[in-house]
Amino acid sequence: MPDEDDWDSPHRTPGRAPRVIVIGAGVAGLSTGCYAQMSGMRTRIFEKHVLPGGCCTAWSRDGYLFDYCIEWLIGTAAGNDANQVWRELGALDGKTVRNFELFNKVVDEDGRSVTFWNDPARLEAHLLRVSPADARLIRSFCRDLRRFTEIELYPFLTAPALRTVRETAATLRTVLPAFRLFWRTAATPMHRFADRFEDPLLRRAFRNIFFQDPEGFPLLPYLFNMASAYHGNAGFPQGGSLGLARSVEERYTGLGGTVTYRARTERVLVDSGRAVGIELRNGRRYYADHIVSAADGHTTVYELLGGRYTGPRIDKLYTELLERPGTLFPAVVSAFVGVHGDLPAGDAHSTTYLLGPEEAAELPGALQNSLVVQLRSRYSDGFAPPGKSVVHCTYFSDYTYWKALRQSDRKAYWAQKRKVADFVRRFLGRLWPGTAERIDLVDVASPATTRRYTGNHNGSILAWKAFSDADDVSAGLVGKDRMRLPGLSGFSMAGQWVGMGGLIRAASTGRFATQYLCEELGLPFKAWESGGTAPWHPDRLGKLPQLDRWSSKEGTGS
Repeated sequence: MPDEDDWDSPHRTPGRAPRVIVIGAGVAGLSTGCYAQMSGMRTRIFEKHVLPGGCCTAWSRDGYLFDYCIEWLIGTAAGNDANQVWRELGALDGKTVRNFELFNKVVDEDGRSVTFWNDPARLEAHLLRVSPADARLIRSFCRDLRRFTEIELYPFLTAPALRTVRETAATLRTVLPAFRLFWRTAATPMHRFADRFEDPLLRRAFRNIFFQDPEGFPLLPYLFNMASAYHGNAGFPQGGSLGLARSVEERYTGLGGTVTYRARTERVLVDSGRAVGIELRNGRRYYADHIVSAADGHTTVYELLGGRYTGPRIDKLYTELLERPGTLFPAVVSAFVGVHGDLPAGDAHSTTYLLGPEEAAELPGALQNSLVVQLRSRYSDGFAPPGKSVVHCTYFSDYTYWKALRQSDRKAYWAQKRKVADFVRRFLGRLWPGTAERIDLVDVASPATTRRYTGNHNGSILAWKAFSDADDVSAGLVGKDRMRLPGLSGFSMAGQWVGMGGLIRAASTGRFATQYLCEELGLPFKAWESGGTAPWHPDRLGKLPQLDRWSSKEGTGS
């Protein structure tokens, strides 16, 4: 346990290491704590929930484990900077990694399908069988995918403003030979590329490589992630989302850090333009030499700090862009299905089913005509009791729809959740005859659930959408502003609301925030791999909560 007296005073005990308070025990907050501890600081993390991880989480129901976040994790293969970050944070210690040969499968209303194999040669042969008339476009895409499999660029080790000449030169040696490839694929919107296919299925399928259409993405991220998956560098770690968060939490506490749960921060204490501590909801105050908020960005700026410390970039992000359509990654509805028995052996681990307009209209708050079905029991052991299986069905949804329901009419809110559960039961029953009778339960989480438990604005799991107008502004916050706010010293921000979405980006912002702080304090930044080898076991997840305390059994609430 930390020395409480030292945290109760705004004055640091002479001769003791700098104190750092971190708000939020998501991946970014835990990462910040780990790197600060390694670099000789003393840290405390305050988390409003009862679990670490933020959106990188899971919950349980009747022996099933419903894994919410990771679909693929960049950095699961050795030999790259992303993997180094995870090794330093202990995220993969003692774990196996499951890799899949395909990224996603897309099936239309008539049963025609496209499988997006990660192997460029296999993908090309498959697509040519689907539509010989589109040979030129198919070969172009697969040729670019081959080139991406030859490139490794994971800039996650050094904060942009601190990169040395040698590091910049090393990046240039990777980027320059492929500059035209990067430029062209970053400048070509996927929807424009997909519209060039003659085959109507390919026109729709390419948009859904990432399960649903993120709308606005160019070709580059699709090629990058498929190439990473081809090399086993976008796999699924044993223990899943909460398993990753627990492993980083263990690394953090092993380094001497402390996490205090059920501790909601109400405001950041400021004295003469310097952040000096935090006040919790219960009125308790804690003091430190530096505060790092790894919480929701809008909450941090306008609630914890009262909107007093803003500038052009913060104003643009959190007033102009925050509510602009297409800037935030969409929220999702999740329906976890517990099934007695096994799932069809030949089905892909992940499939997007394209729906007709009438069928899609049956899904409350749906933004697109599709439903993603993932066989989560194939991802990691321990997600279902022996002899049972877990299916995860998701679709992009409108947060405001669910928020309004929950605030104005709780009965209607639960009724719409039940409608999702009933739809999924019928859909899986048609997809796999006999399955409906074997369903134990359906557990539905709405975007309002995400907002309530994580604090993420509009229930967005991935925060700012990459390649949107927020991208360059965020880059300026990390590089030029060094993750600080104008007019406020002793304070930093970390996480997806600063460094864009994705777990590796969240983890890297914790590394960057610590590097900037080390420079300010005159401390050497230190990091080393955890070296943990104890085999992972589901027992390390601990006791899990039940989110909305609701699930559908035989179509009724419990």
